[in-house]
Amino acid sequence: MRIANDQVAVITGGASGIGYGLAEALADRGVRLVISDIREEGLDKAKASLTAAGAEVTAVVADVSDEASVRALADRTIAAYGRVDLVCNNAGVVSPPAPLWEQEAWIWELMIGVKVLGVVHGVQAFAPLLIEQGTGHFLNTASSGGLAPLPDLTPYTTTMHAVVGLTETLDQELKRVAPALGATVLCPGLVDTPLGQNSAALGAIELQAGAAVSMQNAAARFGGRLSPREVAESAIAAIEADRVHVAPGGDVLERAQARVTALLADIAEG
Repeated sequence: MRIANDQVAVITGGASGIGYGLAEALADRGVRLVISDIREEGLDKAKASLTAAGAEVTAVVADVSDEASVRALADRTIAAYGRVDLVCNNAGVVSPPAPLWEQEAWIWELMIGVKVLGVVHGVQAFAPLLIEQGTGHFLNTASSGGLAPLPDLTPYTTTMHAVVGLTETLDQELKRVAPALGATVLCPGLVDTPLGQNSAALGAIELQAGAAVSMQNAAARFGGRLSPREVAESAIAAIEADRVHVAPGGDVLERAQARVTALLADIAEG
């Protein structure tokens, strides 16, 4: 799908990080925005900043884990602009670092609610609108953790894999309805975002002393951190090329290749 002036994009988790990077990049292309977030204060700041830069923005507080909240977001979008062209199911949260057997049930419920059901709710609320138009696209944010294991982040990795499989299937289902519909899954490596701080604010994790140093070490190991705008530009290029997968980041290709090689080797053994 070509990104064009006066189209309408909805971005959940739009107050910061990748969501805000997407908003900036799309606004620069003349796209009208509906940004949504569960954090009202952050959402207000994001809207003010985008508006000051010349963007046309509607801000809607929404909890993606709540189906009714996302349907209300769809209603607000149509009331504001009368259409929608791109839906970025981007809202996210991270799980605490611990092996699977130490991860508590409520963390699983939170991760599944935000990252899996959040995407499901977004698709269910907006797909009928795109199908009625016969054109449109979903961008679902996952992670490199959806392409290869991330030990000690099992709830995160599990939900990221789910978003990858969901998007691959969704793309086929949409194209069966109309060839101008589609879906892309975004699986970046390390990105310079406040995901950890936001997750802590929501009670998902506790920020440990030395977390910044740990992130710097991880960035050095995995080829550095991308900026949200860099990730956004890669995602938009993939949407315009009608690609199902986009995975920017210095180490992502190698890790995905290693996983696929091991998978095929295991399957070949019968």
